[in-house]
Amino acid sequence: MAEGFDVDAMIERFRERAAGVKRRNLPPVAGDERRHFLEQAQQDFQDFAMIGDAEASLEDGILRITIDLRPPEER
Repeated sequence: MAEGFDVDAMIERFRERAAGVKRRNLPPVAGDERRHFLEQAQQDFQDFAMIGDAEASLEDGILRITIDLRPPEER
């Protein structure tokens, strides 16, 4: 699998997924279902955005993903 694997393309796909979550339409739900949908959308966005902002490398078949969670002023 590692041969021909494009790390940059993977990161870009996660950026696109994060943007897709932001564009996602709210289905016609109300109450607890609506709250659950919104919470799930926020979690999806957070997860996809974190990977989309990551630095990644492929070394000897090992995918290394570094995510700096420090505030921008501390980086």
